[in-house]
Amino acid sequence: MTGTQQAHSATQRTGWAGWVYFAGIVLLIGAAIDIFYGLMAIIGPDTAYFVGPQGRVASFSVAGWGWWSLIIGLAMVVLAFFLLTGRTWARILVTIVVAINAVSHVMSLPAQPWWSLIMIGLDVLVIYAVTVHGREVRA
Repeated sequence: MTGTQQAHSATQRTGWAGWVYFAGIVLLIGAAIDIFYGLMAIIGPDTAYFVGPQGRVASFSVAGWGWWSLIIGLAMVVLAFFLLTGRTWARILVTIVVAINAVSHVMSLPAQPWWSLIMIGLDVLVIYAVTVHGREVRA
């Protein structure tokens, strides 16, 4: 083979491995935000009230949502550290936990539409980086 036709082996690290490190950092930032929101919901009032478009009032258990956010956030922190070390099982669990986190942000779209869309976009970016370029971190 000539210099321009070098084949990349499956274990060779390319510049795309940086995507996984970026995903790990984004995962840590998203986890910190989830933990912060979770603690605020647990410490704050137990119930929130929302008024619908036709004047209907709905109550929502904020403490339950806070515990959910806190647990997901803590799981994401632990998985981010293992992801940055290149563990294969961490890539699989990160994909699952981040997908669950994205679904939970879909459920919060009516209350926080812009923030939910930002977090869903970051979750999709993390899933992309981990699934497409995750093997290169092991190299």
